[in-house]
Amino acid sequence: MHRFTLPRDIYHGKGALAVLKEFKGKRAIVCVGGGSMKKFGFLDRIMDYLKSAGMETALIEGIEPDPSVETVMHGAEKMIEFQPDWIVAVGGGSPIDAAKAMWIKYEYPETTFEDMCKVFGLPKLRTKARFCAVSSTSGTATEVTAFSVITDYAKGIKYPLADFEITPDVAIVDPELAETMPPKLVAHTGMDAMTHAVEAFVSTAHTAYTDPLAVFAVKMIRRDLVGSYQGDMEKRDSMHDAQCMAGMSFSNALLGIVHSMAHKTGAAFADFGAHIIHGAANAMYLPKVIAFNAKDPVALKRYGELADYMNLGGSSDQEKVQLLIAELRKMNDALNIPQCIKNYGADSLPCEKGFIPEEVFRERLHDIAANAVGDACTGSNPRKISVAEMEKLLLCCYYDTEVDF
Repeated sequence: MHRFTLPRDIYHGKGALAVLKEFKGKRAIVCVGGGSMKKFGFLDRIMDYLKSAGMETALIEGIEPDPSVETVMHGAEKMIEFQPDWIVAVGGGSPIDAAKAMWIKYEYPETTFEDMCKVFGLPKLRTKARFCAVSSTSGTATEVTAFSVITDYAKGIKYPLADFEITPDVAIVDPELAETMPPKLVAHTGMDAMTHAVEAFVSTAHTAYTDPLAVFAVKMIRRDLVGSYQGDMEKRDSMHDAQCMAGMSFSNALLGIVHSMAHKTGAAFADFGAHIIHGAANAMYLPKVIAFNAKDPVALKRYGELADYMNLGGSSDQEKVQLLIAELRKMNDALNIPQCIKNYGADSLPCEKGFIPEEVFRERLHDIAANAVGDACTGSNPRKISVAEMEKLLLCCYYDTEVDF
């Protein structure tokens, strides 16, 4: 038996944010990240809408990119003190992901972070509060998913939390918020969305319910992402819908080892002064993972079908896979995303010599590979992978070499 779960309500299109005026409740707490939502006036608008709905409001702000376990625990303490019946998380993936984890701790204060990491093992939520997610970026789609990613900086590992209980009750997908994104964020979140759709389409958990969403998202992202990056606001608005459809697909079809690798490399070199930004990691790793997975005959056929939906040409599945890989690499170039870790600069832009030294990468390779194989996303990858194979694949991602195994 399969399950297909989405928020009960998804409000989309320009002006959708105003639906907050119709919410029913006594107290709402708003979770937000950096200053962009405040700078562009959206935070004030959200607080005003909630107050006009008759609710007392409180604010948790300053949630950092790649939110930490500590941020989650501190935010949950504020929720326990304020006792909201609505949690409204606003921004990109980070504040919404953090708020999801805070929600768990708020409803069950005895819950540890280790408890949260048990895949599809959470208790029933909504005993104290309902959850509304307002997306301001076009990539993570966490506003419609059953996932959250929290970083344990002591271990240098990002942990995906996975349970349908943390699927928001309400998602607001208003493209006005996404129009404020800087180009680099457009690029990274857009390729995150592309990876969601591609991985969902070939996942072992894909179904007839998830495939149409994945396919249409891929077509839209290919058509609109580069233009959005270049400042076309019609395409920017379209991308906000495309990433949401990709999210609907992967939340139910699950993901694969592109995300496993991105989770386990993202913070692994933080002591060298930077992270490998999640969307950029996905963009670099996706072509290599396609080459690896395509050695499996079922995955090969699925990638061939995806290339057909994208009208890439090719007379055999093998040729179609090569065209698909070439198209994704072409998009990376157009979005100024490096093709490999070796050329990944501390500012995330392509450079001659990246911020991660070769010898350091090799020293940490085995542990990263073992952690990636154990990641929650690995189980639905279409081709099984060993730790030794993961090491080889990560080396290909470091040096941009051919995947021939």
